[in-house]
Amino acid sequence: MAALLAGMMAGTAQAQNVGVSMALFDDNFLTVLRNGMIDYSKEKDVKLQIEDAQNDVGKQLNQIQNFVASGVDAIIVNPVDTDATAAMSQAASAAGIPLVYVNREPANVDQLPDKQAFVASKEIDAGTLETKEACRLLKAAGKKEAKVVVLMGELSNQASRMRTKAIKDVIATPDCSFMSIAEEQVGNWSRTQGADLVTNWLSAGVKFDAVLANNDEMAIGAIQALKAANIPMDQVVVGGIDATQDALAAMAAGDLDVTVFQNAAGQGKGAVDAALKLAKGESVEKKVYVPFELVTPSNLKDYQKKN
Repeated sequence: MAALLAGMMAGTAQAQNVGVSMALFDDNFLTVLRNGMIDYSKEKDVKLQIEDAQNDVGKQLNQIQNFVASGVDAIIVNPVDTDATAAMSQAASAAGIPLVYVNREPANVDQLPDKQAFVASKEIDAGTLETKEACRLLKAAGKKEAKVVVLMGELSNQASRMRTKAIKDVIATPDCSFMSIAEEQVGNWSRTQGADLVTNWLSAGVKFDAVLANNDEMAIGAIQALKAANIPMDQVVVGGIDATQDALAAMAAGDLDVTVFQNAAGQGKGAVDAALKLAKGESVEKKVYVPFELVTPSNLKDYQKKN
């Protein structure tokens, strides 16, 4: 009986409780990321306590503090505001609880305390892949000069800033210098706001040959606005990032020209793995990157069952 009890206690000790604070449940990509963590946690026999920060920095910090107070074994955070992560790191570090940031790069990524890590993809690569493909398509269409409009995510997110920087960096290269930015506005990752911005530009008489969005939701909004204005989709190059199912359906329909696969399940798995290793006292890399991958109509079928 003593041996049996010891075995049961060992089994219990291996079970891990992980608190997860997501920036927003109502987001297509983050939903895939969240579901990826849930699915993987079942494989690893890990209990996840997942909270919705509802895009509220204060609410998210409270969630971190509640996780600390409840004595979870580790914390995973998808930050609402990547400039507001230092307080979260401090709260977890002071309690000796491992913390892993996922998907959105925290401002303090180069000063993370012990037992903290970051799992995501290099955002600069996403914007680079998207813009280079748009450049190639515009050239193939015979464009000598091309106007581009840019739909940006929330500027509080490092992803938005880096993806937009990549667009400008590619346009600054000799190969794509025939492109120039006609307009750029914040669409907050939103399909509705993306549609509204493009509708406003069209109403104001802004001429453009391409729409480059920081994510697929805004790209889909742009497509809706273009269609509502009776503009043929083969006259405008539209690009997004994430390769969500809705985006892939838009590509299959011939409306979306390029997106970039961000491996939500891979990031979720990586975040859970890092949290579990840190909880066991094992070391992990401070930065764990999952590569972005270009998606076009030619390789669309390879991605339709992902994300």
